[in-house]
Amino acid sequence: MSVLLNPINAKGAPSRRRELVELAGRLAPRHGYNPTGLHGVRILRTEEVLHDIPVLYKPGAVFVLQGRKQGMLEDEVYLYDEEHYLAVSVPVPFRMESVASAECPLLAVYFEFDMQLAAEIASDVEARCSGPAGTAARSLMSSRMEPDIEDVVLRLLRVLNDPMEIVVLGAGILRELHYRILVGPQGAQMIAALQQKGTSGKIVQSLARLRETYSLEISVTALAQEAGMSVPSYHAHFKALTGSSPMQYVKAMRLHEARLIMARQEKTIAEAALSVGYLSPAQFSRDFKRHFRRTASEEVKWVRSHLGELALRP
Repeated sequence: MSVLLNPINAKGAPSRRRELVELAGRLAPRHGYNPTGLHGVRILRTEEVLHDIPVLYKPGAVFVLQGRKQGMLEDEVYLYDEEHYLAVSVPVPFRMESVASAECPLLAVYFEFDMQLAAEIASDVEARCSGPAGTAARSLMSSRMEPDIEDVVLRLLRVLNDPMEIVVLGAGILRELHYRILVGPQGAQMIAALQQKGTSGKIVQSLARLRETYSLEISVTALAQEAGMSVPSYHAHFKALTGSSPMQYVKAMRLHEARLIMARQEKTIAEAALSVGYLSPAQFSRDFKRHFRRTASEEVKWVRSHLGELALRP
């Protein structure tokens, strides 16, 4: 098993870390995801130790300020803790575990890309930087929390704690955070995903199409033809980027969406199954329990108690 991270720097700035934790704690007084004054930014507070939890993050980054998380995709482990952050270029289903306690709750900043802004910055960066030719997109990357990225996260939290600064400085700080992520160690792979170039770019385009049509009947042959690949080649490149086959990816998307539909809208299992493309509620229930390790009703209760009000908003 390979672990995609750099050695942890034992040095660091304790006072800066204390300020990060203090500011995040003010912004996240409640268990679960707490909204902030800036769209696309939320703060997680949790005291639970979690094991083998299926997750599907949107493109962006997760900065853990206290506690520890790690994601598992295929045979690779992606650490995101006080010394590392997780960058996500395309949504892929993976499994996560975290460490937290009542005495030391996990505090994390979840930042979602403004995809139009990210694409504009990626274009500017690519035009002015001579990165390695033919860089392939990657879905998940664990990177060291270097001083420049930690600094912008700190300034983001300061802005979020002041309503006037949110209005005056909010847009600028979000733009800088996009930029810092796209010029970080994982920047070339993220820009490749945003620019949708090369073979991996064709798979990124295919993923975007799947996210729009996941509830409809899916033809892998048609997807491969659209990407200009043979079916075996399409399967191989798809798995290399996402860690799953096209149909496994679609199934995970359907199940994650159904989970939120049931938690937010109080729909029945049959209604949720139909809305995401399942024809058989019984098959849906079997797939759901296999994926989440809980029945649909058990998982809905867990989602409502763990993720908080923000995660349940449409």
